[in-house]
Amino acid sequence: MILWVLILGILLFALTYDFYLKWSFTAQAKRAGLEPVPVVLDYPLGIRTLFRSLSAVRRKESLEKMIENFRAKEKLTFTEEILGMFIVVTLDPENVKSMLATNFKSYSLGIRADQLNCFLGDGIFTLSGAGWKHSRNLLRPQFSREQVAQIDSIREHFSHVEAVLDREEFVDIQTLFHHLTMDTATEFLLGESVDSLLDSQREVYGMSCAQFVKDYTECVEWCLTRIQFGPLFRFVYPKSFREAIARSRKFVEYFVDKALAKPIETESESYTFIYELAKVTRDRVTIRDQALNILIAGRDTTASLLSYSIWHLAHHPEVYRKLRKELIEAFGPVSTKSVTFEKLKSCTYLKHVINEVLRLNPAVPRNIRTAEVDTQLPRGGGPDGQDPVFIAKGTNVMYAVHEMHRQPAIWGEDAEVFRPERWETFHPKGWEYLPFNGGPRICLGQQFALTEASFVLTRIAQKYDSIELQDPAAPLVNDVNLTARVYGGVWVKMHQADI
Repeated sequence: MILWVLILGILLFALTYDFYLKWSFTAQAKRAGLEPVPVVLDYPLGIRTLFRSLSAVRRKESLEKMIENFRAKEKLTFTEEILGMFIVVTLDPENVKSMLATNFKSYSLGIRADQLNCFLGDGIFTLSGAGWKHSRNLLRPQFSREQVAQIDSIREHFSHVEAVLDREEFVDIQTLFHHLTMDTATEFLLGESVDSLLDSQREVYGMSCAQFVKDYTECVEWCLTRIQFGPLFRFVYPKSFREAIARSRKFVEYFVDKALAKPIETESESYTFIYELAKVTRDRVTIRDQALNILIAGRDTTASLLSYSIWHLAHHPEVYRKLRKELIEAFGPVSTKSVTFEKLKSCTYLKHVINEVLRLNPAVPRNIRTAEVDTQLPRGGGPDGQDPVFIAKGTNVMYAVHEMHRQPAIWGEDAEVFRPERWETFHPKGWEYLPFNGGPRICLGQQFALTEASFVLTRIAQKYDSIELQDPAAPLVNDVNLTARVYGGVWVKMHQADI
């Protein structure tokens, strides 16, 4: 009897609290003279929404379920409840534009900084406001055209990938790409590559480079878990995570100390991120944190782009043949010395292929901002969804890039189809296409990522005339970490062309 009374009491509290939340949500909007964002209540305290979300993550279906969610509700903007907390979800380009650009100052990263700074510290991906602006000003000069145009490092490291692909055996090329981008990113950032493609046992500060790669990967995975736990993230801080953080920071600090010990006026033979950053700040922790922040962008996002590119090209051999034709006409069948930054930028179909991969599989498929003040989104209210809606201070707003890139109303009825030719005539109107975010927080390293991806795809097309899938019938399963990747890897065999 007592148990039933307790259950009834909990249920009554949950229903009352839900009613209060919705009433408060609506009342605040009316006081501001605006429409509230439509609220979708699904069981008390959003319990079923939570379990559906966790189930989708476990089954690697979170991106697909989000698309189903939008289409079932037939709205571009709505509010969901999870454990008694409201979150606004939108894929309306005008609302995204408001958050990221025209009303940028009204939003911050919210608790994201607290969730990630145990590993990333105070870097460009964890800071908001004045701290972020200072980081932006520090880092912008480090991604000038001159730096990203240098592809000699990419060429050298990709030769190790070729050595594996030349065996013409089935291999998980996604794993190779993660090693490749780790090697090129650490050389760009630290001045020395960790050589993960060679499984380097070279020691730095008493720790092998291979151990750093392992620790870094573990830290990124724990960071995602902290984000998934929302406001309960502080409970996710196990000993193994703390030890991996300490070793990773110690590893990077070795290179930071070398940079700080070098006279400022010394000219380097090649560009190194931390050496150039040391010329504008002598703060050891600042340089370390910024290097770790940029490493996430330099490694994971580019590896994601390359992995999805090979997956799509393997499933669309006619696209690969067309791409090979363009690139061989531009660079020849074998030589890598002729592949230059300027020539890569002139390869139109290569750009179309990369654009289409980033449309269907953006490296960061969704993101969140938190309102710092009472504000509004330009659309979402009224019977047609075209009226402004109220956003209360503290509200989390998720913008769903992956879903926005697949809207038939924008991209046509074949929005789910990989078709690079659409880019011959279609030009997105600003905020419909956001593979690298937008506004003041647009990705600083996007040209670096595009250059590396373009070079690698060009070299593959020059040397291999076909891509064989180990399991052609296997569906694409997305694994969303801090960035998206193909669950289970991309298992292919590359066949060398007859020269």
